[in-house]
Formats: sequence, C-alpha cells, structure tokens
Amino acid sequence: MHLTGRAPLLALCGLVAVVLRPGPGTAWAWVLLVVLLVALDVLLAPSPRSLELARAAVPPAREGASSESTLLVRNPGRRTLRGALRDAWQPSAGATGNRHRLRLPGGEQARLTTPLRPTRRGRLRADKVTVRSRGPLGLAGRQTSLEVPGELRVAPPFESRKHLPSRLAVLREMDGRTAVRVRGQGTEFDSLREYVRGDDWRSIDWRATARSRQTVVRTWQPERDRRVVLLMDTSRTAAARVADVPRLDAAMEAVQLLTTLAARAGDVVDVLAGDVALRLQLSSGGRHGVLPDLQTALGDLEPVFVEADWRMLAGAVRAVTAQRSLLVVLTSLDAAVGEHGLLPHLPALARRHEVLVASTTDPDDGGEVPQDVAGAYAAAGRAGGRERRRRAAEALTASGVEVLETSPADLPTGVADHYLRLKAAGRL
Repeated sequence: MHLTGRAPLLALCGLVAVVLRPGPGTAWAWVLLVVLLVALDVLLAPSPRSLELARAAVPPAREGASSESTLLVRNPGRRTLRGALRDAWQPSAGATGNRHRLRLPGGEQARLTTPLRPTRRGRLRADKVTVRSRGPLGLAGRQTSLEVPGELRVAPPFESRKHLPSRLAVLREMDGRTAVRVRGQGTEFDSLREYVRGDDWRSIDWRATARSRQTVVRTWQPERDRRVVLLMDTSRTAAARVADVPRLDAAMEAVQLLTTLAARAGDVVDVLAGDVALRLQLSSGGRHGVLPDLQTALGDLEPVFVEADWRMLAGAVRAVTAQRSLLVVLTSLDAAVGEHGLLPHLPALARRHEVLVASTTDPDDGGEVPQDVAGAYAAAGRAGGRERRRRAAEALTASGVEVLETSPADLPTGVADHYLRLKAAGRL
C-alpha cells in the first residue's frame, strides 16, 4: 500500500470541520472518514501484480557511453491501471528518467524506456521494478516490487581511438615503401623488376637475369600474418592507481589500440590476461573486426588480490604460439623482479620472441618538495620505489627485453609506436 499527496491534504481539511464544530468527536470522526476512504481506495485499486512485465535485451555500451533499457508492460485485466513504475538499476548503471507514469487500459501494453549511462565497466544488473497503482479517488493505492532480470555489459572506454588514424597512416606509408625494400628478417617475396644503381646485389635473380637481356632483382615486402601476443597482469598490482588511473585500465587502453592496429596490418593478435589463473584468452584469427569481441571480454576483467604466477603465464604464452612474435607484457616493474617474479622466465621468452615490458608511472612522482615530516617519509617512499623500478628495468634490459615505462595517458601510443618501429625495421 502507498499514500498519495491527497491523503494528508484530506486530513488537513479536517481542521475546518473542527473549527466549525469544536470537539474531540469531530476530530475522531474526520480521522475515521479519512481512514475509510483510504482503505476503500486501496481495495478498488487494480493489483499491480497482475501486470505482465518483460525486459528487452539491453544493448551493450562502453563506459561513459549511452544505452537504454526497455520494459514491455501489459495489462491483462479489464480495468485501467493508473499509477507509476520505477525501473531500478545499480547506481553505476547511471539510470536516469527511470520513473514512468502509467495509464494502461485493460488488454493494452506499453513500452517504457530508461536511459542508461554507465560509469563502471563490467556486468551491471537491474534491480527490482516497483509498480504503484492508484485507486479511483487518488488517495492511496497498491504497491509491489517485481523481479525483471536485466543485464548491461559495459566495455572499457577506448579513449586512445583518437590516435588510431595517425598510426594507420604510418602503416599505409610502410606498405607504400614495400616495393623498394630489400631482403631482411621478417620479409617475403613481392615481385621482379629491373636492377637500378644502389640495389643490393644479393637481391639479383640470376635465373630471371639469364632469361632476360637486363639484370633483374627481386623486391621484398614485410611479411603479413605475423603474431602479436599481449599479456596483461591482473594480479594485485593491477589495482594500483597511477596518476589516478587504475593500472589495469591503462593496460586495457593499450591493448585495444595495439590490437586494432595490428589486426588492420593483417597480423594475428592473441590477448591473454591472468594472475594465478588465466582470466582471458582471445585470438583475432587474422580478423579485422576483433575489437567488439575484445571489448566485451575486457569488460569482465577485474584485478585479483593475489601474487601473479609468472610460471603459469609464461607457459600460457608458449602454448599460444611457437612462432617468433612480438610479446608485450603489461605489468608493474615492481612485480617483474624477485624469485617469483617475471624476470626468471624472461630469458627463454626473449630468445624466441621480441619482448616488451610496458609499465605505467606517475609523471609527477618526485616533483614535490616535502613540507613536513609526513611529506618527507612519503617522498622517501617514492624515491625507494623509483630506485626499485630502475633496478628492475636494468635487469630486464640485461636479459634482452625492452622496457617502456611511461604515464597512463602515453602508454597506448608508446606500445603502438614500438610495434610500428619493429615493423619498419623488419624485425616483425
């Protein structure tokens, strides 16, 4: 049961009766009248439980983008139901305008749409749908809450998409230079042409030259269908916020940009994520349109507060491919060293693959001058962290691994540019 604003107004009108005829009997009579009218209104109100509710599939969305939830409401009875409906969601779903007025004649149905603007990625679920039906007097009515399951899958934002056109332009420029490339690691035969001064003599095709009156050379172009493996650390270090951005979210931006870029280049991309268990394994299979599947899978990833099992993760990389690949490990440099860290497993991977360890760092770290004792301790802690990361980077470099440590905003472009440099040098 619920009361409308008319019920207290009707009760206040009893003051007039008390003024005209003072006495406790008048007051109690008026209260009894109000109670009887409210009870009558509740009895005459249609039951909201008789409504048939169904929710249409909620379109997935990226974090910060718009979606909507649509409820189909049908009144199977004969009486018109007047009232209101509230479609409740988790607060992070960003439901606005979710209170709808109802006037539904018997046998008819209505579509009620609730706009959603999620502020958190993952699976966001609908709460209960609350329906109120008003009685004919408008004093009170019935209320019930019904379970109408609904789920909104929210993918991480792809803010680094703005950098994609410039990197695709570099790829197209590289493709335009393939006709004059010479033989090198990671190249394949393209065509034959006449020799010109400056060509490498090792590119001369002697058989074709013997059949022709001119010296003929082979031209080469970078191989396509190469492999790129992206390994994301989802252990406890992934939950740390660097420059107010969770490390895992920064890694997701880098993964989305590089996956899209490499897929457009015709390379096969494998995305792995894990800690003590493998949480995600996705392969592009050479498809250009892998981004929607990747975003859906990334939306379910959350940091797990355990230490990463790098032995297992390194084994997962070896199980994915034995082909020489670019392996990008997105983790924290703090987690890379130590007996159970990444470093003991890297030499074997570096002999087989081009390995890049990418980590985020706060660009303002160390810029403040301590003003008090607490600030001095904090500054000393940051200095110790910088020293540990420096040693980790030196150890990784000594094992044949390249290290990229940059701000969360620059991590996606840094990883993408590294891929393009390897591609241009014929190392991939």
